[in-house]
Amino acid sequence: MNHPIVESSEGVTLVAGGPVSARDLAFARARAPRLVAADGGADRAIARGHLPEAVIGDFDSVSDAARAAVGPAGLHPIAEQDSTDFDKALRSIAAPFVLALGVAGARIDHGLAVMNVLVQRRERVCLLIGPEDVVFHAPPELTLRMGVGERVSLFPFLPVTGQSEGLRWAINGLNLAPGGQTSTSNEAAAREVRLRFDGPGMLVLLPRKRLDAALNALLAPGWRPAQPWRGGSSARGG
Repeated sequence: MNHPIVESSEGVTLVAGGPVSARDLAFARARAPRLVAADGGADRAIARGHLPEAVIGDFDSVSDAARAAVGPAGLHPIAEQDSTDFDKALRSIAAPFVLALGVAGARIDHGLAVMNVLVQRRERVCLLIGPEDVVFHAPPELTLRMGVGERVSLFPFLPVTGQSEGLRWAINGLNLAPGGQTSTSNEAAAREVRLRFDGPGMLVLLPRKRLDAALNALLAPGWRPAQPWRGGSSARGG
């Protein structure tokens, strides 16, 4: 196991190389104030006025200007090519949770690779914030507070079965698998949705405005954002 490069008692915002808006960063850092970049994500963060405390990756895309702005103490190259920069960064962070930006909405292959890492590194609580969604790996049991009719999509990256309460289309008894049956575009039929799975591999996709509902379900009771968010429930914008 890697020795952590960044250790935090607070949530960490991890910025990758895909599109990131200033509003996205403010939205994430209100909940996860520590800021780390995966390789070229340093340029994305700096362009939005946020200086990462650490840059982790193989350094094939971060600019010289970003390296200079962060300074030598904050640069942490990992040269091996058997993993993505997102994986290198995530496995090097020890924190209660990580909010990842710039990992969806650009190249599909990059997005799939990131979701694969969510399954591989499922011992870490990491949530992807995309243009429309928040995505995370499901623990064995999960209770979500939702609005009736809101989307609750389930996509398996490994074969898995489960049980549900509060979904419009129950998953009880279904064999869900990649290349087989999934449960995308499901909906909450009640204010409380309870999910149980018999093994790892299930990704949950919710409307991004339900980020706090996901954090409340994944973290210890009493979790609160690090800072008040004054930008409304949506984090879109430029």
